[in-house]
Parts: sequence; C-alpha cells; structure tokens
Amino acid sequence: MDNYRQMLNKVPEVTIFFWIIKIMATTVGETAADFLNFNLNWGLTNTTFLMSGLLLIALIFQFKSRKYLPGIYWLTVLLISVVGTLVTDNLVDNYGVALETTTIIFTLALLVTFAAWYSSEKTLSIHSIYKAKREVFYWLTILFTFALGTAAGDLIAEGLDLGYMISLFLFAAMIIVVTIAYYRFKLNAVLAFWIAYILTRPFGASLGDYLSQPSAEGGLGWGTVGTSVIFLVTILCLVIYLTKTRRDEIQLSSS
Repeated sequence: MDNYRQMLNKVPEVTIFFWIIKIMATTVGETAADFLNFNLNWGLTNTTFLMSGLLLIALIFQFKSRKYLPGIYWLTVLLISVVGTLVTDNLVDNYGVALETTTIIFTLALLVTFAAWYSSEKTLSIHSIYKAKREVFYWLTILFTFALGTAAGDLIAEGLDLGYMISLFLFAAMIIVVTIAYYRFKLNAVLAFWIAYILTRPFGASLGDYLSQPSAEGGLGWGTVGTSVIFLVTILCLVIYLTKTRRDEIQLSSS
C-alpha cells in the first residue's frame, strides 16, 4: 500500500453531529466576523489578515495530522467560515462588487474546483480524503462554499430585502427538499451532500443574523457576543463528546 494510503480519512462521517456543528460553525462565522469588524472596530482589512493567519496555522496542523482529529478539523472549519464571510464582505464593502456579481463569481469558482477535483481524482466523495491533493481540493471547496453562501444569503436577505426570517425559512425549505430527494428519491449521495453543504452556509448565516441583529432590523437582539458564545460553547461540548466517543470516524475508502 502506498504511503498516502497509510493516512486514515481526514474528515468526519456525515452524521447528525456533523450537520449541527457545521451549521453552528457557519453561524459563528457570521457573528464573529461582525463582532471583530464592527464591535471591536478592527475593520475588514485587519480582521481579514488576523483570521487568515489563524486559518493558515490551523490548516498546517490539519495537513500534518495523519487522521481525522475532531478538535483540529472543526477549528479549521470554524476559521474558514469566518474567512469565507470576510472574503465576500471585502469584495462587497471595500471594492463595491455587487452581491449578484459575487454570487456568480463564487458559483463559477466552486464549479471549476469541483471539475478540477473530479478530473484529477475521479471522485468528489468525502469518504476518500486520504490524499494530500484531495484534501487541498476539499478545503478549497469548503472555502468557496462559505464565500458563496455569504453572498447568496446576503443577496436574498438584504439585496432583495426579504429579511432574515424569510431567508432563514427559504434556505431551510431548500435543505428539506434535498433531504427528501436523497432519502425518498435516491438522489446521488455525493451530490446531495454538497448541495446540502452549500445551502447550510446561507441558512446558518441567516440564523446568525436573525439571532444577533436588533429587533428594529428584524432580529431577536441576542447580539453578536451572546450568539457567538452560546454556539461556541455548544460546538466545544460536541467536539469533546466526539473526541471521546469517536462516533464520527469513518473507514478508509478504496476509491
């Protein structure tokens, strides 16, 4: 067996815990970016540099590990969620790129990444992330899903002026449709996973905005600090649980 096959799969099994943590990490990505940018007055540029540096450090540890480690993996997801949000916010707020344009740009970037990944590896399954090249494609895809989700979520909630609650229910309905298509109509598992992964980003962002924004702006007024702390503590508890029980580890795929 080749050296790269000595690595175990580097990502978790897709369980209910996966989706709960992923949505919460997405929500924290939205609220934490707003907290650092607005509440602490760091500005988009400084916040982007800081979070990108932390993400780079997390990715180094993630790539150095030989197997899936819940703490490192989910820290990387959390940081890439923040950075993905900041990438879109920089394009829109600092460079004046329209939300419609950023949505199209990141949709194309995501499609190109998927095409390059499949052309190179003949699979897009997360059950086969045991090569360094596949892991690069995986994390690049994750980054683009977060950036796209931010752009699409903001476009619907703010650009189309539908509000956070309508946006939240809209993306929840889309996720339910994908779930039904998978379980009832046997939609391809890999396709269903990536569609759901993309949709949970704007869903989580809309949830974060709805919980954190003041009631005058259509939110519940929990604030970015309160929302972030509640979700971070929940994520930490779940990650500790998964680290101890190893309930989300998956076997090495032969593909």
